Formats: sequence, structure tokens, C-alpha cells
Amino acid sequence: MLQSMLGVLSADLAVDMGTTATRIYVRGRGIVLRQASAVAMHEDAAGRKKVLCVGDRALEILGRTPSDVRVVLPVRDGVVAEFDMAEALLRQLMLQVQGRRLWVAPRAAVCVPHGLSDVERRALREAVEASGAREVVLVELPVACALGAELPVNEARGNMIVDVGGGSTTVAVLSMGGVVHHHRMKLGGVHLDQAIAHHLRQEHDLLIGARMAEEIKLALGCALPGFQADGFEARGRAIDTGWPRACLLQADEVHRAISEPVRMIVDAVLSGLEHTPPDLASDVADTGIILTGGGALLRDLDRALSDATGLPVVVPDDPSGTAVLGAARLIEQGASPAAMAV
Repeated sequence: MLQSMLGVLSADLAVDMGTTATRIYVRGRGIVLRQASAVAMHEDAAGRKKVLCVGDRALEILGRTPSDVRVVLPVRDGVVAEFDMAEALLRQLMLQVQGRRLWVAPRAAVCVPHGLSDVERRALREAVEASGAREVVLVELPVACALGAELPVNEARGNMIVDVGGGSTTVAVLSMGGVVHHHRMKLGGVHLDQAIAHHLRQEHDLLIGARMAEEIKLALGCALPGFQADGFEARGRAIDTGWPRACLLQADEVHRAISEPVRMIVDAVLSGLEHTPPDLASDVADTGIILTGGGALLRDLDRALSDATGLPVVVPDDPSGTAVLGAARLIEQGASPAAMAV
């Protein structure tokens, strides 16, 4: 009873905890936090663990820690893999956004992949509650993206969402607030980075870290050939000598490196269209494909999908924040329709 009364004074939250980044929306304030989904943990000789830092600070020390400090990425391929670390991450991030008001437990809407098992849902709900939420609403990611893109999800009309996240890509067709067709594959922005790193290892005998691969992707990555940009100096360690070395990359070479994962994303969208019922497919032809997630920021990915499907592809103003905005819309409406929340 006391917790419920205090909850009236709290600010509702929406959380999208992805493979690479966690975003938190606070009611009345908007998206107030975007931090890396990372936890730096120290473990002593007796096995006692202590969280040192989370978010961007933890990611900055990835690959630069002594043996007794480990940087954990609790979300892998779009799914929470280490719930205790996810709880530690959320607890610290919620403390950052709530400040001294954290003692007034908030209500939280959390984005989750479609099709989670009951055990996974319960574990995630318990992790969020343990991090400081008094009530947790789980919102399926395709529905959250559709709400964030301001689509009429409750109408008997087909809408296609393609969400390219850090660790997975989701292709979903929605109608009447529910998911009609869904496919999720373990391929996202992280795998584009890995493709770049693999290319440099194979073609230049150069080992690079994950952060350098991402920098290359941001500077030169493009889903279609022909992007013009200044060269980028990739820095890493030579395989043969073990010494630091650099090589100059051009955009066309980076395009070749990521062309296979891009093709797989395009094929997944084509397959999703093939499995869409005819009446809903005609709706998608009218409204187009909605491209969300951080991967939507890859240059010309929308053009590549449009060229392959012959359909318009719409990218929201903030594609990486679309899901958390959708979860926020749901919780602000004060309702949790069964078709939307799980």
C-alpha cells in the first residue's frame, strides 16, 4: 500500500536495453539517457564481485583492464544473457536519471523481443523490479517500434517494421495491435563491425578492436557502393610482428567488407514480404517499410531495401530511439493491452 502511494509521486520510465546501448525515457522529460549496455566488474581472490562502473565509462575500459577487472555486456544478440549484470546496469542508470527520487519507486515499460519464453519474461521482469521499479510492463519490440513511429497499430491495417539493432534484426508485420508475422535473426550492427574486423585480418594482416571497427563503420560504412569520403586510418596490431600498425581504408573496401551481412538483412525483409498475407501486403505497399534501430543509420540502407523491394522505406527522425519512445507512449496512455504488453 505504501509503495503504491509513493508511486503517485514517481516519474514513469520507459527502457530499451539493447545489445550495444540502453536508452531511458522519463515521463515529462523525454529520452534523458543513452548509455552503452556495459558493466565493469572487479572480482577479488575470494570471488567477491563489485561493480566499478556502468554504461559509457565501462565501455571505455573494454580491452584495457587488468585480469581482475572484467567488462560484461549483459545483452547479447538482442536478448539479456546475464540477468544479474543487467540488474546492476539498470540500477545504476536509473539512479542517474532519478537522482534522490529513486526511493520513490517508478513504473517502467521495458522493450523485449517478440516470442520470449515465460521463464525469460519472468526473469527479466524480476531483474527490472530488483533494479528499483515498483511495476513493470513488458512491451514487445515490434509493437514499441510501431508506436514510436506513430503508426495506427490498433487498426486492421498491415504495417511492416524492420528494426536493425546492435545484435539482431527484427522483421515484423503488425495488424490490430498484434504481430502477424515475425522473424528475428542474430545479425546487427555488432556483426557489421565484426565483418570489418575480419576483412582487415584477412586482407591486411591487421588485428583491430571492436571500437576501431565501429569507428570505421561510422566513417566509411555504406550499404551501397559509390560512397565518396576521405580515407580512414585503421589502427591495430600487425599479425606477423605483433607491433602497432595502421593502414588506410577507402569507402568501397568497407562496403565490400559489410556487403554480405547487408545482403542478409535485405533477404530477411524480402522473406518477410513473401510471408505476409496478401491483404496486409497491399497495406505495406501503400505505407512502406518502417526502418528503425541504430542500424538504420547505416548510409543508404534504406535505399538498398527500397531498391530490392520496390517499396518506399521510411526512417523516423530518431531511429535508435523509436522503440523507447513507443514504450513511453504505451505507459503514458495508462493502459496495457494484452496484445501489446506481455
